[in-house]
Amino acid sequence: MNPVVSAVTDRIIQRSRESRARYLDLLDRERGAWIGRPMLGCANLAHAYAGTEEDRDHLKADRGMNIGLVTAYNDMLSAHAVYYRYPEQMKVWAREVGATAQVAGGVPAMCDGVTQGYAGMELSLFSRDTIALSTAVALSHGTFEGAALLGICDKIVPGLLMGALRFGHLPMVLIPGGPMPTGIPNKAKAAVRERYAVGDCSREELLDAEIAAYHGKGTCTFYGTANTNQMMMEVMGLHMPGAAFVNPGTRLRQELTRAAVQRVAKLGWRGDDYRPIGRIVDERAVVNAAVGLLATGGSTNHLLHLPAIARAAGIVIDWEDFDRLSAATPLIARVYPNGSADVNGFEAAGGMPFVIRELIGSGHLHRDILTVAGSSLDAYGEKPQLDGDTLAWRDPGASSDETILRPASAPFSPDGGMRILQGNIGRACIKVSAVERERWVIEAPARVFHDQLDVLKAFEAGELECDVVVVVRFQGPRANGMPELHKLTPPLGVLQNRGFKVALVTDGRMSGASGKVPCAIHVSPEALGGGAIGLIRDGDMIRVDAVNGAVDALVPADVWAAREQAMAPPPASGFGRELFGLFRGAADEAEKGASAVLAGAGL
Repeated sequence: MNPVVSAVTDRIIQRSRESRARYLDLLDRERGAWIGRPMLGCANLAHAYAGTEEDRDHLKADRGMNIGLVTAYNDMLSAHAVYYRYPEQMKVWAREVGATAQVAGGVPAMCDGVTQGYAGMELSLFSRDTIALSTAVALSHGTFEGAALLGICDKIVPGLLMGALRFGHLPMVLIPGGPMPTGIPNKAKAAVRERYAVGDCSREELLDAEIAAYHGKGTCTFYGTANTNQMMMEVMGLHMPGAAFVNPGTRLRQELTRAAVQRVAKLGWRGDDYRPIGRIVDERAVVNAAVGLLATGGSTNHLLHLPAIARAAGIVIDWEDFDRLSAATPLIARVYPNGSADVNGFEAAGGMPFVIRELIGSGHLHRDILTVAGSSLDAYGEKPQLDGDTLAWRDPGASSDETILRPASAPFSPDGGMRILQGNIGRACIKVSAVERERWVIEAPARVFHDQLDVLKAFEAGELECDVVVVVRFQGPRANGMPELHKLTPPLGVLQNRGFKVALVTDGRMSGASGKVPCAIHVSPEALGGGAIGLIRDGDMIRVDAVNGAVDALVPADVWAAREQAMAPPPASGFGRELFGLFRGAADEAEKGASAVLAGAGL
């Protein structure tokens, strides 16, 4: 193993020793005292079987695994629209191996692309906690010996895992749906957005460009949070190997889903290959997820999501771990916004099998982890294909396009392009893999805002035509649910294109699709409650330094110490935001995952 990866893994194991031991004890207790079908009362079972005419006799005989399907289907979210027929098909495929399947429950699945820049985005992060709770409700009936989790997008996969890991004694598999076919290039779409931001094209032209980019069922094709989720499930061993980026509606996609259903049916405690999800998601799998994130230039949202997933399994990973791993992990993929290719181009160049094979070979991924496919990660270094009607896997070979994928021995960059910044403003994260090197250090006067819409108004009024560090505060989890501020990307990009030094500092989030503008995000402590970001005033010189890992207000120490905190805006209402007051009040800091339900559970 790479010595830094090994040392970080040991650090996490040591830090998590007590919490992980409690979690594994929970698994053993739940398995031993599982209120399963043989122990349920007859009236309870009759209720569970009442809607299953085709499978009732088989369920009554209790001869095989009953798989609980937890689905995030809706047809407003393109990535999840593909799940429409999945439960029906999966029930058939379960019967082929003597198992049964039932839809245990549905979870919400909101689209950040729809809510971006609007009030609904303030529900986005806490939808993850809602999904975790919904998953727990779905699995609480005691009638399932395994589960299949149908989810893809930003908060859905983390939420499903957070809930599922509290039922960690059950074997489970994640089932993806794949990306939509390629539309117009992502850079062309971004260019139209920037033209619209300065009034150089019409709303109709912008809408046509957006629809040409987002044009069918499947995940969006840029490498944002949704597709980073799929990468993580591969390196953690929770998919069938190579399933992440196979397009919807293809025979290969169908056979991978069939294989997933039939594989989980073999992993129960009645057989000789029992492998519960709580044992698969261990410290090494969590480190693999972090390494995969860094090696592929994935979404910064996972500096929130991975700590939350890990916490649900009794594992503690912090931003220092990410920082150390980033310094030692080669960047071997360039996918938009970190390159020009989309995820279909990435898949064609070799995809996740190439990435995993390379990172195992370089000692950056733990090979010796338990997976749904076997007892090592090696199977995930092979690419799925159909040999006639038979699903098979083969070596992915060399990269077919080294502008997209490179071997670990000749990376795009020797490090993973994420930095932790620390200074008198607090701790923050920055992703520099898509930022030009000359912009890694920005020093400019602050313009302070409490609402992203006010930033847009200032841009439209010409007030930001200068070197500027835009500070947007009171955007943390306790203030307003930590919305993504991706709507700011086009105007900030325009200012940068005009030659100005531009950066963003915020206690909120940016989209996984954000790229070329340096952004110090997730500032912690957040402004609400006394974080130092609340001391910044218009005109303060701010230095964002990704080279030395610093984010500071260049204000004399005595002046800084004497300042009073800015007054927080009142809590917003409308669009259901008031219903999430409980979550805002209970959420913990970003570095722990910004989760109310995990904090409330004492995890």
